[in-house]
Amino acid sequence: MEYRPLGRTGVQVSPLCLGAMMFGSWGNNDTADSIRIIHRALDAGINFIDTADVYSGGASEDIVGQALDGRRDEVFLATKFFMPMSEDPNQRGGSRRWIMQAVENSLRRLNTDYIDLYQVHRPSPDTDVEETLGALTDLVRQGKVRYIGSSSYSGSQIVEAQWASRERNLERFVTEQPPYSILVRGIEEDVLPTVQGHGMGTLTYSPLSGGWLSGRWRKDSASAPTSSARPNARFDMSRPANRRKLDIVEELAQLAEQNGLTLIELAIAFVINHPGVTAAIVGPRTMEQLESYLPAADITLRTDVLDRIDQLVAPGVTVNPDDNSYGTHELTTVARRR
Repeated sequence: MEYRPLGRTGVQVSPLCLGAMMFGSWGNNDTADSIRIIHRALDAGINFIDTADVYSGGASEDIVGQALDGRRDEVFLATKFFMPMSEDPNQRGGSRRWIMQAVENSLRRLNTDYIDLYQVHRPSPDTDVEETLGALTDLVRQGKVRYIGSSSYSGSQIVEAQWASRERNLERFVTEQPPYSILVRGIEEDVLPTVQGHGMGTLTYSPLSGGWLSGRWRKDSASAPTSSARPNARFDMSRPANRRKLDIVEELAQLAEQNGLTLIELAIAFVINHPGVTAAIVGPRTMEQLESYLPAADITLRTDVLDRIDQLVAPGVTVNPDDNSYGTHELTTVARRR
C-alpha cells in the first residue's frame, strides 16, 4: 500500500483509513472479532485508524485501545470529541471545560499517552473557535495531542479557523474530515479547494454513502433498513432524490462490471483518486466487508470511467441534500426566521 503525505505535516498515511464506528454496540458487539478486523487492517498496510468518543458510547475507543496493545507505534491514531456523551449539557461541545475532560477520557479508553490527531467532530455555533483552538493548543503543548483537525466544517468555517490560528498564534487544524462519495460531491465545489489551499489533509468519510454504493440496496431489493446512526430521510425510498440514487446505483454497477471491478471498489477508488483527498475512511462491521474494501487502495480509474461518473453525478452535486453534513445549524428554522 502506497502511503501519502498528510497535508504538510510530514506524516505519511495509508490511502484507506480504518474507521472504527462499527466496533461496539453500533455494529459489531463481538470485541474479539472487532480486534481481529483491526489487526487484519494493520497487516494489510493500513496505518491510520479513526474513531470518536461517541461511537458506541466509548466502546469503540476501548476496543481500539485493546487492539493496539503492543502495536501502538504502528498507527497514526485519530479520535474526535464534540457529540453529547450524557444528558449533562457540559459533557459535549467545543468548550475548554469539556475538551480538557474529554481528552482524558479518550486517552484512558484508548490506553495511550497521546493522540496523533484530535478532531472537533462538528463546528459549534455557540462556542468561539478561539476557545476551542486555545484548549487544543494547550493539549499539543502538553504532549497529549500531536495534531488537531476539524470535521464537517464548511469552507468559510475552515478559513475562519485558519485565520484565528494565525492571528492568535494557536495550533491550526491540519486536517478536515468531510463526507464524500460519488453520490455526495458537494465538497468538490468549496471545501476541497479550501483545504488544498491551506495545505491541509482531507480524510473523507462515508465513501459508500451509508451503504448506497455497497450494492446492498438495488431497485429490485426490499426497502432499506434504518438505524439510530442513519437518518430516515437518507433511506426513505418514497423520496424522489433517493429513487434517483437507485437509478444511479444501477448505472454505476454496470460501469464497475464493465471495468472488472466491484461497485465497492469503484466507489472507494473514485474517492481516493481525487488529488485533494488524503484518505478515505472505511468502516467495516465484518471481516468480509474489510476484505472487500482493501483492493480499492491500488486501483486507479481511467479518465473515461471518471467521465462517465461525471455524467451520472455532476461534479459538486449531492444527489440528496439530506446526505450533507453542512448547514445543520445555519439552516434551522430559528436561524432563518427574522
